[in-house]
Amino acid sequence: MARGAGARGLSRPRYKVRNERDMTVAMRDGTRIALSVWRPEATGRFPALYAASPYCYEFDDVPAVPLFAWRETGPIAWYVARGYAYVHADVRGSGRSEGLFRYMADDEQMDNVEMIAWIARQPWCDGNVGGIGQSYFGTSQWFMAAMKPPALKCIAPYDASTDSYRGSTYHGGILCGYRSNWYNNTVRANNLHRPADVPRGREMTYDLNLEILRHSTYDAFWKERTVTERLGDIRIPVFSIGHWGKRDLHLRGNLLGYELVRGPKKLLVTGAANVREAHHLYDTEEFHAAELLPFYDRYLKGLDTGWERVAPVRLHITGEKVVRAEREFPLRRAKYTPWYLRKGPSRSVVSLNDGALAPEPPRRNEGSVSYAYPDPEWKIGVVAIGPDGRPDPVRRVLTFTSAPLAEDMEVTGPILLELRATSDQIDTDFIVKLSDQAPQSDEARTRGAQPAAAIVSKGWLRASHHWERDPRFDTRFRPYYTHERPRAIEPGTIYRFDIELMAAAHLFRKEHRIRLEIANADSNQTDGVFAHPYHPTKLGRDIIHHSAAHPSCLWLPVVPRQPRAGARTSRTARSQRGRKT
Repeated sequence: MARGAGARGLSRPRYKVRNERDMTVAMRDGTRIALSVWRPEATGRFPALYAASPYCYEFDDVPAVPLFAWRETGPIAWYVARGYAYVHADVRGSGRSEGLFRYMADDEQMDNVEMIAWIARQPWCDGNVGGIGQSYFGTSQWFMAAMKPPALKCIAPYDASTDSYRGSTYHGGILCGYRSNWYNNTVRANNLHRPADVPRGREMTYDLNLEILRHSTYDAFWKERTVTERLGDIRIPVFSIGHWGKRDLHLRGNLLGYELVRGPKKLLVTGAANVREAHHLYDTEEFHAAELLPFYDRYLKGLDTGWERVAPVRLHITGEKVVRAEREFPLRRAKYTPWYLRKGPSRSVVSLNDGALAPEPPRRNEGSVSYAYPDPEWKIGVVAIGPDGRPDPVRRVLTFTSAPLAEDMEVTGPILLELRATSDQIDTDFIVKLSDQAPQSDEARTRGAQPAAAIVSKGWLRASHHWERDPRFDTRFRPYYTHERPRAIEPGTIYRFDIELMAAAHLFRKEHRIRLEIANADSNQTDGVFAHPYHPTKLGRDIIHHSAAHPSCLWLPVVPRQPRAGARTSRTARSQRGRKT
């Protein structure tokens, strides 16, 4: 349970559940939005939870299993039994709603405002509405709150983006394969395909895939679908829930959302390691009972659930499996510490260069390292094949690895790579991974096996996008590029590229090593749907500089390990008790 929230004041199951499907509500232009209303089988007025997505409310009854990754409503009947109405709408142009789906466009945003007003007017609603749901549902909540409909009293965006350009579609200006995959294989397929002898569903004609390719910079198309610039308008209570394992997709939104909203707010970042774990956690009644019900009961029913006593920030520390209470994020007490890219060797991993990573600056003669791309030994993206015939993700990329750590080291906060680099091309990509490399036995090393390693963070940057930053969101250790006016780099010129690595909270254990990987591509083998398609124009050679004159440096936010007054530590998050972390 959320630390500080007492169970005594929480709503208990009291009501039978009724469901009214295929209701429609006319919008300002006559378009009718279809919805499913779940509410208590009782007289009286109740607060309502509102969820909106293109995932079709007709599938609300499918079981909560990992195969249905888009099932993101949470336990609907569970909330209704506790005295909430639950309204699930198919957004414009999806499911059974009329109109044209245009992915988070301004007409969809205004539809949600009108839907909230409609809900508040219904005889079964007491006028209080809260946002609910994860992923698309969560992203919709940020937009709803920024538009300030009077009846919307709180939102709880779980795993929710605020900026689809930077967060998932063009990482650092580099096209990611995720969004097109999502649109074709989830949204379009779920809306259209039905079993044999069942009428086909809705054909979604909007070509989001083409629009993504047309709009490769952060232009008016993306600005319409981004809420980051409006987060400061949000004044209602917000409970932002993110996951360290969703760094390729939604983590940025939950962290920036918490940072920029102006009303009462709290942040929880869980240890969910990937999409599957994050989805499954939200499907469990235990998680809602521990985390979300105290929030909704407080702000939609006015109950004393102890919510105000919950810490403003709770962070799962990966590598340690603890959840720690904090006063803020990023942490003011984090000390940014430089780790310099060095010549090496580290003698701990087989890679193109086996470079080193050290807190001491490089010496005069350490020079640089270069690599040509695409590498002839790349087989699955940048993944090569090792001597044992297995895929090897680091054998043909650049690595810089520290010596074994003399003591535990916690890294919590945004991470920055200051990279001095040269290319013989007018543009290039940098895809960077920070890993925790485990100790390896001499016997395994002799066999030629690579050491085990876990990804801690990732970063991306297209060189032509590094020129301009947005001062509204840019910080010393979190570069925030405009991505509006790319400009070619000059071949042979040394540039400093500030590459943002996504924030993390990780404990590197004693005798483990810190490893940095650099390439101009990645792989479906290691990055799944979040890999970046390799364009045939990417032919060239890049040079990474790590000399005394041109040092490259990884800035890590190191947090002192001694106990601190006001911070609480528990061996497991109560909300994740009994779950793999």
